[in-house]
Amino acid sequence: MSSSFTQTIARIDLDTRIQYGMMLLFGGLCLVAAASPLGTLTKAVVVSALFGFTGGLWVSHLVQIIQEAATAQSEADQ
Repeated sequence: MSSSFTQTIARIDLDTRIQYGMMLLFGGLCLVAAASPLGTLTKAVVVSALFGFTGGLWVSHLVQIIQEAATAQSEADQ
């Protein structure tokens, strides 16, 4: 099972792997910050910023995927 998972990850292009890794990193940090013993205001600011980074990465990844699909479609139509 782990070899098929490794093969699947290896087939994903480098940009996508980096984006997923950064999303996991910032999402994990967001969860850690939410459970940390910080003050309420500090915790809210840190969690909001980290969640914003995670969401921004996700949206930019979706835009990149749509652009690549549109380019592939236009090349296939020609």
